[in-house]
Order: sequence, then C-alpha cells, then structure tokens
Amino acid sequence: MKRNPKGRNINGIVLLDKDPGMTSNAALQKIKRLFFAKKAGHTGALDPLASGILPICLGQATKVARFLLDEDKRYFVRGQLGLTTTTGDSQGAVIKTQSSSHLGAGEIITAVQNFLGEITQVPPMYSALKKNGQPLYKLARQGIEIERAPRPAKIYKIDYLSYKKEVLSLEVSCSKGTYIRTLVEDIGEQLGCGAHVVELRRIGFAHIDITQTIRLADLDNLAQNGYRALDKKILATEDMLPKFKSVYLNAQQSIDIQCGIAIESLAKQDIGGWVKLFDEKKQFLGIGQYQKNGIIAPKRLFI
Repeated sequence: MKRNPKGRNINGIVLLDKDPGMTSNAALQKIKRLFFAKKAGHTGALDPLASGILPICLGQATKVARFLLDEDKRYFVRGQLGLTTTTGDSQGAVIKTQSSSHLGAGEIITAVQNFLGEITQVPPMYSALKKNGQPLYKLARQGIEIERAPRPAKIYKIDYLSYKKEVLSLEVSCSKGTYIRTLVEDIGEQLGCGAHVVELRRIGFAHIDITQTIRLADLDNLAQNGYRALDKKILATEDMLPKFKSVYLNAQQSIDIQCGIAIESLAKQDIGGWVKLFDEKKQFLGIGQYQKNGIIAPKRLFI
C-alpha cells in the first residue's frame, strides 16, 4: 500500500507529559511525526522550563483547541527565594540578591495566602503574549521592554508544601491566563527578598490529571509496535469537553447541521451555551451553540 505523503487523517487528543527543556512546538512536531498525523496543534503552551500536561490535538480535534484554552489549570512549582532573575526563572541571569534566611514558614504561608482569589498580574516580558504580532519573549531577547497592562487572574487554591534551603514548594490551582512565574516573583517581592521559579510542572488541566498523560519516551517505545499501539493513546475529542451538554440529532438534522444549517432542538428547550452534537448513530459531529428559542447553530464541525 502506498503511503500518503501528507500523513494520516486521524482525529483525537493525546495527553502528553512534556519534558522540561523542550518547547511546546518541538513536542508538537515530535508527536505529529510519531503518529504521522496530517494535522496537529497544541493547546495551552508550556514554557521550555516547564513540564507536565500538554494536550496535543490531532486532525479535526484542532477545531476544539480554543475551548480547552479556557479551562482552569493546576501547577506544582518550586521557587528560589532571595534571587531575582531577568526571566523570572532559572534560565535568566541573576539581577538582584537579597537575604531570605530570616524567613520562617509562618511568615511565608501568610504571604502566600494573600494571593488567593481575584488578583492582577503584569505579564512577564518573557512570555508568548504578542505585541503587534510579535511575541514578547522575542522582543525581550533583543533587550526591548514594553509597557504591559495588568491582567486579571484568579487563584482558587494555594497549598504550601514545604520551605527547605530557601526553596519554596507550592501547588497552585488557577484560572486560565495566570502566570506562575509572575506569581512567584510577586510572592518574593511581598516577602522583601525576591524570588524566581526553579521548577514548574502542570499537573492539572480542566478535568485532566497528570496521571492520565504519557511521556514522549513511552510513545517512542510504543511506536516500535506500529500505529495500532500508538493510536490506543488517542482520546476521543468529545471526552475532553465534559462540561458541554450532549445533543443527539435525527438523520435529517444531522444532514442539515453538516450543511451549515441551524436546527431546532428536539428537546424544545434552551439548555444554553455550547453543546456537543451527535448524529443518529451517536457519532460525534462537532460543537454547536444554542441561540434563541431552542435553535442550535453549527460552530465547529467535523466534516
């Protein structure tokens, strides 16, 4: 059989445990090659320093990536107190040193808890946030710093884990758009000693836990047994959207929705918001959105 030079038409999501030291894009390209996928994209990029959950969308699943971006996250982070760096992490140059040996656990816990709830953060220059289409980190590497407006974020929970040898360990549950490096820097500033991140690991993403992921090394091993072994690690796209209600269509509605025609819900009621659409055979069709009077409009379809 002749191999398709453009790749396989496979759909679904691979929950990768990204290794530290690798960019999210490099991880994406590696997954795309391993699965020989025609199309792939990641959602919720991680810094090269960071490890942990990085959902990789294959094929039609790339159409729902934007919905995954809106989900909450959970991180394990270790911050070195007493040292401030140019990047907010251990990859930057030290720009300030202050004593932190006088700090005790009680004082640190009090400072940490001050960041619970609604907060505002100034995005770091070393981030993927863009200015006129240019990522800030590229400008930062050129020695250019621009003014950044504070952005809202929400910290749902901060668990103090330990403080040993001036290294603070925390587990943080937060909203999308939260900069953990900035959080650690701000905690260090409040403590009067400065701080930077030495380890960052995403251990929760929406309903996903780090235990559900797989590392590249393990995928490499599976690849030795062919695509059938690899494909068992592809999760159904619809399973990654547990908050979306499911709507099942009849044969005619399935045809209409795939032609871009809004349909009337069989339930005759408006359940509101985004919904997962399934045809008469319970095959996933994509994402729809409720409008007025129980009308469902097609938004992201697998066609």
